[in-house]
Amino acid sequence: MPISTDTVPTVDGDCRITLATPEVGGPWPGVVMYPDAGGPRPVFDEMAARLAGLGYAVLVPDIYYREPGWAPFDLGTAFADPDERTRLFAMMAAVTPDRMATDAAAFFDFLQARPDVVGTRFGTTGYCMGGRTSFTVAGLLPDRVAAAMSFHGGGLVTDAADSPHLRARQIRAVVYVGAAENDASFTAEDGATLRAALSDAGVDHTVEFYPAAHGFAVRDMPTVYDEAAAARHWAAMERTFGATLG
Repeated sequence: MPISTDTVPTVDGDCRITLATPEVGGPWPGVVMYPDAGGPRPVFDEMAARLAGLGYAVLVPDIYYREPGWAPFDLGTAFADPDERTRLFAMMAAVTPDRMATDAAAFFDFLQARPDVVGTRFGTTGYCMGGRTSFTVAGLLPDRVAAAMSFHGGGLVTDAADSPHLRARQIRAVVYVGAAENDASFTAEDGATLRAALSDAGVDHTVEFYPAAHGFAVRDMPTVYDEAAAARHWAAMERTFGATLG
């Protein structure tokens, strides 16, 4: 699938993006694909291209664009290296809900302005912290998100006053959460809490746990990547986006 690079103006500067589109046809529905804590890298271009092959214009943002010239992480060692762990967690913490919302609005505006993108509501999907972003944006920009998907996302349910699950009543999107088993960042108890919140709010949702580790869907993480779980996640995206975005 064709992949291009561009920048999207936001309230905090210019965000670098890649955009994958189908080979022919159009216009297509738009989807924002949020990368995991490692940030944008070739594997997410590959994943965006695969999703584009199903008939979508897929935008992958540089979630750390506010950190000019940031050095890529080696996720195989970043959590064990004290300096890299500190750098990674500081950059993750800087991606606040308010920033998620203003960035997402800019991404949606960018997509909506393109002649090869159709519609005014979009899909979102994400991995790890990107899964949290995808779900959070659905609660903060309900009029612009038609389907929100999260894969091995952490922090969807917390004790904080701004926990994403507390915005369930604002969500108008179809929600799909594919969680990892034995994941401290999203436990079985968290899953039950999220299901209850979404049910009480009348949100069309699926929350299910995959028999795989955190990171199961991202191929460049070989110690946790799970081929069967990844295939299941692709089937879930095809089914959910196909039903909601057309």
